[in-house]
Amino acid sequence: MGVLGVINTDPEIKKLIDGALRNIHKHGYEPRYLSRKEDILEFLNYDLPEIVLINFSDPDIDIAEIVSLIQHDKWILNFGIIGIFSGEQDTEENYLRKYQAINILTMMDVQQLSTHLVKSIQIIEKNYQIIFQREFTRDLLSGSSGSFTIDNDILSIHLYAGIGATILAQRGLINPEHKMQLQLALSELIVNAVEHGNCGITYEEKTAAMENGLSVPELVAQRCKDPAIKKRKVEFLWDIHSDHTAFVIRDEGDGFDVVAHLKKIASQDKLSLHGRGIRIASAFSTRLKYNKKGNEVTVIIEHDDTIEHNVPPGFSRQQIHEVKAGDIILRENEPSDYLYYIISGNYSVYHKSKKVGSLSVGDIFMGEIAFLLNQRRSASVRADGQGKLVPISRKALVSIIRDYPHYGIFFSRLLARRLVRANDQNAALTEKLRQCQNSQTPEN
Repeated sequence: MGVLGVINTDPEIKKLIDGALRNIHKHGYEPRYLSRKEDILEFLNYDLPEIVLINFSDPDIDIAEIVSLIQHDKWILNFGIIGIFSGEQDTEENYLRKYQAINILTMMDVQQLSTHLVKSIQIIEKNYQIIFQREFTRDLLSGSSGSFTIDNDILSIHLYAGIGATILAQRGLINPEHKMQLQLALSELIVNAVEHGNCGITYEEKTAAMENGLSVPELVAQRCKDPAIKKRKVEFLWDIHSDHTAFVIRDEGDGFDVVAHLKKIASQDKLSLHGRGIRIASAFSTRLKYNKKGNEVTVIIEHDDTIEHNVPPGFSRQQIHEVKAGDIILRENEPSDYLYYIISGNYSVYHKSKKVGSLSVGDIFMGEIAFLLNQRRSASVRADGQGKLVPISRKALVSIIRDYPHYGIFFSRLLARRLVRANDQNAALTEKLRQCQNSQTPEN
């Protein structure tokens, strides 16, 4: 990840951040503390950080001025912000409302730094695309879509749900006071997807385990000792439209009888823990629906049109292509007239009919190398399952880079990441080849 910018003067918060990051310096996390306006602007302009921590409760920093400078300089807007605040001074809702113009990915109380900071950074690093989704998708698509692929890790779910809820609250699409309700509803549904979907834990099994002193994370960890269960994922997707947002949560389990389950919940006491997630989500959302199999739930959240928010000018929303398993997206040797923005899904890359790689939302684009070099495709790409893509023409891309020159840095970073990954893969293959050659060398 490189350097983490930290806009803060509070020595106690510095101590908490240093303590949280102490054990992960080996992964390349290096905090750079900044307090003077000149130092902050120089850092943002020339160090080009990807994540910046801002202590919004710091009385010794003119946060409003810093936010204004960030907001009005597109060149330095391409980074994600982790907001730090003191719940004793103000609420998270007020901070989200006040600073909705900048790219806040998640907010955490000072009391959460020790437990939440590292995990939040790792989630953002793993899902690198979310740093750019706010600006890029709004400028190009006049909307926003994205997704997370979540492991069977109960303790990380509230962080993923928090980012999903923050996206709407911080953009002024829902009242920030409702952010925690949305986060809770999404968390409960994702927990259901992990617990009951991927891990196949029944209500009776869960009750018995808890009566014996076993927590839900421990029960899930036990089930994940089975490699087949451990490799299952939960797909958490969102698609922001003009008047509503659709959240989709999809697991890889066997599903359930939706009609029978909903009838059972309706007949139970409202205080019952059974079906809690569905009840919470139903109460908060405009509409909640399951697919026939029962392994996918869609939550529709209507936007609050009483909230004022500014949307920068951009392109009209491009057509989203929905793909299914086996669909060919790119063909080897065909002209590279489009690149594709990856909203969701997993894709396999083939060269001369041999699989040579894979792509997912973390790669952000597919087909950009041949596209940028104006060459024919060097490989074919096939969808592994359901997914969503946005085709971007050369004309559209050139136009957006002319209007928003800072995307030149964005593409440079993306290509640099691809180069680093390719170098790492080549080094690993070289080492593997060396080991194979050594094992075949006859002993003297």
